[in-house]
Amino acid sequence: MWIYFVLAAALLPVYWFRDRYAYWQKRGVPHLPGRFPFGNLQNLNSQHLSALAKRQYEQLKSPGRKLGGIFFFINPVAMALELDFVRDVLIKDFQYFHDRGLYYNEKDDPLTAHLLSLEGAKWKYLRSKLTPTFTSGKMKMMFPTVTAVAERFQQSLGAEAGKMQEIEIKDFLARYTTDVIGTCAFGLECNSLQDPQAKFRVMGRKAFPQGLLTLLKIFFGLMFRDVARWFGMRVLNKDVSDFFMGAVRDTIEYRETNNVRRNDFMDLLIELKNGDPSQEDQSDRLTFNQTAAQAFLFFAAGFETSSTVMTFCLFELANNQTLQDKARQNVIDVLKKHGSMTYEAVHDMKYLENCIHESLRKYPPIVNVFRNVTKPYKVADTDIVLDKRCQVMIPVHAIHHDPAYYPDPERFDPDRFEPEQTALRHPMTFIPFGDGPRSCIGLRFGMMQARIGMAHLLLKFRFRLGARVSVPLEIDPSSLVLSPKGGMWLNVEKI
Repeated sequence: MWIYFVLAAALLPVYWFRDRYAYWQKRGVPHLPGRFPFGNLQNLNSQHLSALAKRQYEQLKSPGRKLGGIFFFINPVAMALELDFVRDVLIKDFQYFHDRGLYYNEKDDPLTAHLLSLEGAKWKYLRSKLTPTFTSGKMKMMFPTVTAVAERFQQSLGAEAGKMQEIEIKDFLARYTTDVIGTCAFGLECNSLQDPQAKFRVMGRKAFPQGLLTLLKIFFGLMFRDVARWFGMRVLNKDVSDFFMGAVRDTIEYRETNNVRRNDFMDLLIELKNGDPSQEDQSDRLTFNQTAAQAFLFFAAGFETSSTVMTFCLFELANNQTLQDKARQNVIDVLKKHGSMTYEAVHDMKYLENCIHESLRKYPPIVNVFRNVTKPYKVADTDIVLDKRCQVMIPVHAIHHDPAYYPDPERFDPDRFEPEQTALRHPMTFIPFGDGPRSCIGLRFGMMQARIGMAHLLLKFRFRLGARVSVPLEIDPSSLVLSPKGGMWLNVEKI
């Protein structure tokens, strides 16, 4: 009898795992077979997730097929294959897909409970309150601050270009965006352009740790959130969390004590923390931890993604001097027209904007977008029903590289984003910021600091590929955000 009991105990998990990996087969959904324990997350130590997802997308895609099945660990994930289905998930049927399903832990890792990861009513309330920070009017108010940092960036790069033949431009760009975000979010002079080891820059780097274990931890939290919370799993290192919590606390105390107003992101967060004194009900006020989490998100998302986009854009322009000359001439012509680098001027640099958009197409910083199914959902024009808590993955990088939408997708061609070309494509063929109610709230700000930074650089410098840069570019498999392996080394010549 004991032998039967032991055999049953040993075989039960085997049958359970086999049943999990039969999930899509039972539902008649075309899928890729999963293997224990990683499902379809194989070889992440040797290839970036973008390459893995692109290959899976190509294997599963078929005319008329809305989605295909894959597995992350033992959990089923629906990969969106058809653009109308992508639109349904992000926009049309948003009420079924309003949560990202990202891991956060308010108790043990409070800075992770920010707008990007929060769900349901908490997300809806915060989104409505934070949206006014990113209107075009607010961007116009922040424009002089960003321009002042860009001018210091221009001077710092000029000084460096006189000393070195090749410059690792990715780190330089991250220092620029760190100083921009630090000023706009915290009202602090981070000084990372002058000091590469400035505290904000060091902690910014540590906020994006690399390596296979980090990737697996993030995916584990994504797939097994309740278990991860039960174990008190942290995403951020404690010293990173302590530093940013301290920076927010000091900033709030200084502003409240000295009655300082800067009309920036931190001012709005302080208002949400303190609430409206004339109202009896103060239940909607942000706690200090919630305030700090939003400030951290603005900092982390703002400096890393924008610097990454500019890095890849400079790489492509350095690799094609004709396009670089065209972008530079666009900046010069617009400045002649407007007389100076104004808010209206940078928005009039249409070819430069096309270059940034083409960089976002070819190298989207966030390569996949996830949505949780919040209630059973029947996929339009099919018999497929997605269960509650099933994950849907939208393979942004794979869609951006689909030759059906972008002929010769590996070619960098800013003219793809001329209005007449854009009008011919399905709107879901270009989604680097997501779309719908949960699209990137900081889109305007990110584009503004990228435009300003690129305009200042092209005006004063010519960029050529350094000897340490390979073509085609090699992507770092250990990086969560799309990033060049070994950095981005460019020759920088003063004009």
